[in-house]
This record gives sequence, structure tokens and C-alpha cells, in this order.
Amino acid sequence: MKVRKQIEDAEIHSGRPKGSVRLCAVSKFHPQEDVYSAIEGGQLLFGENRVQEAYGKFPQVVSECKDVQLHIIGQLQTNKVKKAVEIASCIQSVDREDLLKEIEKQCAKLQKNIEVYFEIHTGEESKSGYGSREELFASLDNFMEGKYPHVKPAGLMTMAPFTDDKDLIRKSFSSLRLLREELNKKYPSLPIHELSMGMSGDYEIAIEEGSTMVRVGTALFGERDYGEK
Repeated sequence: MKVRKQIEDAEIHSGRPKGSVRLCAVSKFHPQEDVYSAIEGGQLLFGENRVQEAYGKFPQVVSECKDVQLHIIGQLQTNKVKKAVEIASCIQSVDREDLLKEIEKQCAKLQKNIEVYFEIHTGEESKSGYGSREELFASLDNFMEGKYPHVKPAGLMTMAPFTDDKDLIRKSFSSLRLLREELNKKYPSLPIHELSMGMSGDYEIAIEEGSTMVRVGTALFGERDYGEK
């Protein structure tokens, strides 16, 4: 697969071990058949933006392919958390405290543990993510107090600004890495290690800046059919 080869090349170029960056295949707007084709090619980690679409696509896939993991990567409304928790192993787009509360509530009902990443503003054009460091710290303090026993804080996620300016893109990614380093010092008992950053157009820069997971859709599946519901 061309994308995997490019990821490996970027790892080598950055002096990082082979296999240090995971590929999350973004299957939004692509049919279930494309997901199965990717699985046949060895891809087991997928990302979906919309819970409704994912719920119609992945329960069968996950039941048939036990090693497949689904991450919810799009902005999540609290009324969609129940379905998201049922089908996903990770929610990458946690951007506020009330969302964490609802995730814990639904996980407790199912007696299920789930990983979360905290979505962070790193560019002026970002439309989602924690609005301030204080809000993020408040959420992490609640983890330290044991308020979310079914939720594991596993990493950070961001989207780079939509620009051709590579310096701005790099700054976005480096700021997330620096924030992770700060959090690891401030909250050493919380396993916040993953950095989900980098998409089809900028994942090589993200890898250079320390990404542990890139979210790639178009470069894997081709252009999406945006008319599909």
C-alpha cells in the first residue's frame, strides 16, 4: 500500500522506529465494501466522523472481524454518545466536560471501558477542541479524582489549519507534542501518550513532529461521494 510505504519513509526520515506510527483509515462516505477491502489488505483501524453512518456500517464488520477497531473522530453530540460507545473502542474528539460525563454514563451502563483523546485547538481555523487550557486541566483533574472509571485518557488529537503554509501546519503539530509533554509532567499517572495528528495532505509533516497516529481517507480510498447519506 502506497500510504503505508510513505509512512515508513517518513518514520525513517524522522529517525523514528518502523511501526511507531499507526494508520487510521478514515472511511467516512465510503461503503462497507471498501472497509472489507481494506481489511483484506491488512488494515484494522478505522475512523468515522459521523456516528449515524458508522452505526450503519460497522456493527457487522466488528462482529465478523474481532481485531478491527473503530475510532470516532468527528465532533460528537451528547445525544449520539450511546451509539458511539456501543460500536467504538475510542472517541478521539472529546472537547468538553459534559461529553466526558455522558461517555462515562453510557459506558457504565454497558460495563464497557473506552479510550478517549482530547481534541485541542492548535490553529485559528479550528472549529472544535477544548477552548482553553484551564478547561482541559479541569477535566484531567476530574480523572485524577476518579470520576470517570470507565474512561481511559489515552492521547491528544488536532487538525492542522487549512492552509498551504507548511510552517503554520508544523507549528500546529509541534504545539500538540509540547502540550503532551507538559501533561505527562503535570499528570504522570495518566497514560496520555498518543498524538493523533496528520491527514492525507499533511501526515508526513505530522510524523516529523511526533505523531503516533495519522488519519488518512482520500489517499487510501480515493475521493468520497459527498452525496451519499
